Amino acid sequence: MTAPGAIPRRGPARVRPAASAAWLPLAALVLIGAVLRFATLGRQSLWFDEAATWQLTQLPLGEMLRALPDRESNPPLFYLLEWLTTRALGDSEAALRALSACAGTALIGVAYAIGARIGAARPGSRRIALAAAALAAVNPMLVWFSQEARNYSLIALLSAVALLLFLHALDDGRPALLGWWAVASALALCSHYFAAFVLAPQAAWLLWRHRRRATAAGAVAAVTLVGAALLPLLLAQRDNPYDIAGQSLGLRMLQVPKQFLLGYHGPLPLLCGVLGAGCLVCAVILLVRGTERQTRDRALFVGGIGLVAVLLAFAGGLLGADYLNARNLIAALPALLAALAAGFAAPRSRHAAVGTAALAGLCAVSLAIVVAVAADKTYQRADWRGLAQALGRPAEPRALVVTPANGEVVLRYYLRDLETLPQDGVPLRDVVAAGVAESGGPGHAPRLPQPTSSRYPDGAFGTPVAEHSDTWTLLRFHEQRPRLAQPWPLAAVRFSQELPSVLLQRPGG
Repeated sequence: MTAPGAIPRRGPARVRPAASAAWLPLAALVLIGAVLRFATLGRQSLWFDEAATWQLTQLPLGEMLRALPDRESNPPLFYLLEWLTTRALGDSEAALRALSACAGTALIGVAYAIGARIGAARPGSRRIALAAAALAAVNPMLVWFSQEARNYSLIALLSAVALLLFLHALDDGRPALLGWWAVASALALCSHYFAAFVLAPQAAWLLWRHRRRATAAGAVAAVTLVGAALLPLLLAQRDNPYDIAGQSLGLRMLQVPKQFLLGYHGPLPLLCGVLGAGCLVCAVILLVRGTERQTRDRALFVGGIGLVAVLLAFAGGLLGADYLNARNLIAALPALLAALAAGFAAPRSRHAAVGTAALAGLCAVSLAIVVAVAADKTYQRADWRGLAQALGRPAEPRALVVTPANGEVVLRYYLRDLETLPQDGVPLRDVVAAGVAESGGPGHAPRLPQPTSSRYPDGAFGTPVAEHSDTWTLLRFHEQRPRLAQPWPLAAVRFSQELPSVLLQRPGG
């Protein structure tokens, strides 16, 4: 008889097909995840933060690095990689997002490996691995940031790689694994400061429990040195504008689990939230009651790392270091998904069907959200591209009054020769006030901007002609004879109480 776990001696011709077939489910999940990310990569307009990435990557490398302390709130690794990517692929919307899409697709395979480590080669370990990969493939938040030219998909990948190496290092005492964990952790820190919240519990556990404590201490010290080297940059960036204005800390705390589960926007948020939460509750119950003890303990341990990271970020916000939002916590999401996968893949026969059904239900909800976002502009990023297309190319110079002011960065991507209107003004016959729809919050359609005034202060430029779609609004002013157009009077015709950008667009823009 063949011993349990032994490979039958029947030659490679019989082993290879079975081994190949074993990888087919993972390959299918990676393919699904890649299609969700790449097929619609350029479908949405860029938004402010992505346009800021574009502006930086247009600079020479040294100049870009020198600009980071004043213009960004993140470490340099993503911008270095994005600078190289745009040199190879160009600066189209899809090219700018290609790095994130690749990172998001690679994360599916890493999630599979983390799930396999949770199972520790025990019965059901492959089911856990496939469940973790499926959750990573269709999670709305992971798909969303796989289609954004920012560092969030990269930090999700690097933090997951660090977690995988950490789990390997716990099971295998080879010093090389600790060294690779230190490398992955250092790269994660160099892509987003919030990686520290996921790495801190791992470092503490290595120092406390690893069998080679001296080697573990060296690995942790190396990561700490990288963090210390980044500290001057972090301090230089701490006063840069950050997009949490007007949102209470308590509200942002509540948004974290919602966005981890459902992403930012999607159809029927209440129904999807109830269905998704029901599936999660089922996974937790199955994890506690339907999973073999060793697997359950490892899953809770991995999930605990993700939960501790979230709680540390919450504590930082309460203590005054408030940069809290769901996207900054995305490094914790792979750990939480992998822990839930162990519940969905509960191996006990009487629970297996329930877990499979709950997993299928959550994946169906997630997939429906992802498809709806790809198909409907009202769930997408602000439509600056549509606004730029509506503006078109003028026959003569005209002024653009853009609200909010940071929309100027995005319009400069789509209309490459925009200028700031000089303070002394320019004689013009045409003025256009422009604004895009903003999110209406969960369950509500985006709000079309409403002008604070539809008249130029001294009555010049006549009565405007309004144009709008579901995602943008324009007011077109026209005067028969050129009038002096200056930034300050023009700023009165805008779509919010914020001061707008006032730009000059020349023919051919």
